Amino acid sequence: MKLLFLGDVMGRAGRAAISGQLAKLRADWGLDFVVVNGENASAGAGLTADHARLILEAGADCVTLGDHAFDQKDMMRFIDTEPRIIRPLNYAKEAPGKGARLFSDQRGRKVLVTQVLGQVFMKRPFDDPFSAVDTVLRAHPLGGLAQAILVDVHCEATSEKMAMGHWCDGRASVVVGTHTHVPTADAMVLPGGTAYLTDAGMCGDYHSVIGMERAEPMRRFITGMARERFTPAAGEATLSGLYVETDDRTGKALRCQPVRVGGRLMPSAPN
Repeated sequence: MKLLFLGDVMGRAGRAAISGQLAKLRADWGLDFVVVNGENASAGAGLTADHARLILEAGADCVTLGDHAFDQKDMMRFIDTEPRIIRPLNYAKEAPGKGARLFSDQRGRKVLVTQVLGQVFMKRPFDDPFSAVDTVLRAHPLGGLAQAILVDVHCEATSEKMAMGHWCDGRASVVVGTHTHVPTADAMVLPGGTAYLTDAGMCGDYHSVIGMERAEPMRRFITGMARERFTPAAGEATLSGLYVETDDRTGKALRCQPVRVGGRLMPSAPN
């Protein structure tokens, strides 16, 4: 199975890149299943129902969220009507939506997608992500009902993401980190057969401060004072993520490769 995961969609620039390029990537690369993290797609904080529809219509099979899952209030209602939106598994128990779900690709093969929030350096304490993921993976053994399993680890700390990768090794097809908006250079297949990347980066304008126009973040760092709200950068976006090929029988990763399409980062694509 050919899988593509794209990191945090950042504002209008990220949405435009998804709308303009994802359908072509699906066709050119023969992709079977695409997951997009959309938690910053609406004004850089959260995801509206309209923008969720846009990402899905552009070619995503599933959209994951993150710590900004419900910053846009209409998502509180929309997520219960749209099963292709996945919120963090270890979010508040009263939160609407689901943190894990089985999907089917066009050939009927099952793909499990789940997401957890990290605990280290995050603004609020969330439930233990390791126990949450373990429960899901025990209920869905890789290579059984699920031909592929993807875990989106939405964390600040690289160490916590790496620990999750090793915790899931051999039990998930892909473990990929999100949240920092900065792509890492450590894409690999772990010994047990799990494709891993500490952070997929963002789908946004990299001529920025993690996707925001530079002036206000720089002012706050230099002076310690805020003057304006953060505004998503509006230049050409780079689509950033991870491409993975898996074995349909075992669900394990055969290969993986970082993806950089358009914008300012060094381009790369599956070959």
